[in-house]
Amino acid sequence: MEVHLVAGTRPEAVKLAPVVSAMRDARLLTPVVVASGQHPAMVAQALAAFGLTPDHTLRFDRSTGRQAELLAEMVRGLDELWETRTPSAVIVQGDTTTSLAGALTAFWRRIPVVHLEAGLRSGDLDSPFPEEANRRLVTRLTALHLAPTPLAALNLIGDNVAPADVLITGNTVVDAALAMAARRTAAHRPGGRRLILVTAHRRESWGEPLDRILAAVRQLVVRYPDVDVVLPNHPNPAVRAQVDAALAGVERVTVTEPLPYPDLARLLSEAYLVLTDSGGIQEEAPSFGVPVLVLRDVTERVESLDAGCAKLVGSDTETIVKEASALLDDRDRRDAMAAGANPYGDGLAGRRTAQAAAALLGLGPVPEPMPPRATGADPRLAERR
Repeated sequence: MEVHLVAGTRPEAVKLAPVVSAMRDARLLTPVVVASGQHPAMVAQALAAFGLTPDHTLRFDRSTGRQAELLAEMVRGLDELWETRTPSAVIVQGDTTTSLAGALTAFWRRIPVVHLEAGLRSGDLDSPFPEEANRRLVTRLTALHLAPTPLAALNLIGDNVAPADVLITGNTVVDAALAMAARRTAAHRPGGRRLILVTAHRRESWGEPLDRILAAVRQLVVRYPDVDVVLPNHPNPAVRAQVDAALAGVERVTVTEPLPYPDLARLLSEAYLVLTDSGGIQEEAPSFGVPVLVLRDVTERVESLDAGCAKLVGSDTETIVKEASALLDDRDRRDAMAAGANPYGDGLAGRRTAQAAAALLGLGPVPEPMPPRATGADPRLAERR
């Protein structure tokens, strides 16, 4: 039986890669990776870090760049693919336009949908936009909901999903981070310098919020001569221009192209602090023992807030500088935040996902859910910075 795993963005590819590997190891199902065409080069790049390649890539031209055009083209391409090569089940991940297109097309073709990282909720349809709406819509189309945490499972049950259709697997991003950690060598920044990793990619951060974030970055490097900042830029031309205009010529700030996942994981493992609006980095950083200041007003990943390893700061320049300075000025405060429990996984989420998909198709028993526990930074990842 073939199971098609649909990926359109780099985070999707990273989080699906451990599932592909686990399915291959179990040999109960044949995983087929479908690149949706949303960001095909970045998907291929992310998969390559795990020794994987897409089995099928949708090809289409985008003229307007709008969400409606993207969704329509992906639905058309997936429908044509599944007309001739019909899978036994489809796995979609998270809350992107790709996940919505995959779930909707599979539902129309009466193919069971498995939703990986199901149940995240911010409670605000405007933030993150359009992801909050996407994941709620995917929930309505899903046969098997794989929740990364107990809170996500409770959100699903609160949405009237039958408990029997929900399994707590942990988050496969922890599996991916462990895989990268096994390859990296310890690195230390010369002269006791400290690294701040900054990512600001979400659509609601574009424009004025991003200007305020970049202003905070400028103030921090002036205030702290021992700090280096690395900011991987977004592929959107308008965002790239905005970042370049704000940070061009600023000393100790390096703006890069979008980074391959191993390089991003290495930087994360070396960071003293992370400023981000990324959902994935909010999940990865606790495994590396890195505190996160979340550049958003609300987050669906409240587990890290409750565990004390992340803090919401929004996009206000003064607030960002104040909260970052508190951690840069007080090493003990930073380390206490870094030692907060990691609620996101134990490195076995990929294996549980593969087994759950097999059980859905009658090929084995339902796996045991991830046991409830609070763990600190994984010793295979964390080191003093």
